[in-house]
Amino acid sequence: MTGSARGRTGASGYRESVPLVAAAVCPHPPLIVPELAGAAAAELDELRAACDAAVAGLLAAAADEVLLIGDGPRTTTFDPADFGSLRPFGLDRPVRLGKTNCAGGERLPLSLTVGAWLVGRSGTELPRLARSVATDESPVACAELGASLVGGPDRRVALLVLGDGSTCRGRQAPGYDDPRAEAYDDGVARALADADAEALLGLDPVLSAELRVAGRAPWQVLAGAVRATGGDWRGELRHYSAPYGVAYLVASWEPA
Repeated sequence: MTGSARGRTGASGYRESVPLVAAAVCPHPPLIVPELAGAAAAELDELRAACDAAVAGLLAAAADEVLLIGDGPRTTTFDPADFGSLRPFGLDRPVRLGKTNCAGGERLPLSLTVGAWLVGRSGTELPRLARSVATDESPVACAELGASLVGGPDRRVALLVLGDGSTCRGRQAPGYDDPRAEAYDDGVARALADADAEALLGLDPVLSAELRVAGRAPWQVLAGAVRATGGDWRGELRHYSAPYGVAYLVASWEPA
């Protein structure tokens, strides 16, 4: 299915504008890493396979670099040498953003740590960059950040966007049960399937925060990037589930 993403806005931010050639959306649960899941690793096999397929599709777009976008405590840029850690979840092993011998800092938030793990798992040699977007960033600011990532002919970029849906799907969910959660997640699933940038930009920050959605801001950065790129885009929803009361969505977007 395709959606229209026309229009262009200007904003400062990422190094320089580059053409967007593809995007993938993946969640970032720590348990997607098999060593953390232990005996329960098989429960997320389908999700893990969908993420691997989305990353493979991203890399097949002949990009010059992969740019990871995920939520964090503030909006900032990371160096290729920076890394994250899954130590708080029981795995004492650094997860590096890029393949480099330079010294970096343990700076990546969870979203980008899992994203770096997914890209590293693919074995690609492509350069990797990363931006975090503040969890409470406004839709307008998210769209402007996305628009600042695209536009020039210099290098072809593929976006890997990390974000979980609501955490309120049932009484055992981390955010307990909220009857609004399923409809919210269903709407995001439709938007991702249809490559509907405007629907993503219309997500309510207040409701998203109440449902403890980690993906709202990164999804809106994606929407801003696609809208600024223009043209028609095709979406594919690869996975949608809520096995632990948290919505996990995997999708691929490409120019139609």
